[in-house]
Amino acid sequence: MADFIAAAFILGGCFFFLAGTVGLLRFPDTLSRLHALTKADNLGLGLVAAGVAVHGGDLVIALKLLVVWVAALAASATVALLIGRAMVERDEP
Repeated sequence: MADFIAAAFILGGCFFFLAGTVGLLRFPDTLSRLHALTKADNLGLGLVAAGVAVHGGDLVIALKLLVVWVAALAASATVALLIGRAMVERDEP
């Protein structure tokens, strides 16, 4: 049963990675592309990490994956803020 739950989490994460990539390719401007990519990839990474944690079956592995996910969330938010701020400053006269 745990394998099916892990597979569902991982497939859900892959779906969100795919959705973020489609948003990156289809949205017209940089800020909307950035928004789509960061939101979808953060959720996708969380679901993949949850699937791997369920498949691993060990609390230490789950905690390490949680730390990696939180670090990726913080890095993603910081980079998105810096890119967004640079785009807004560049578009102003």
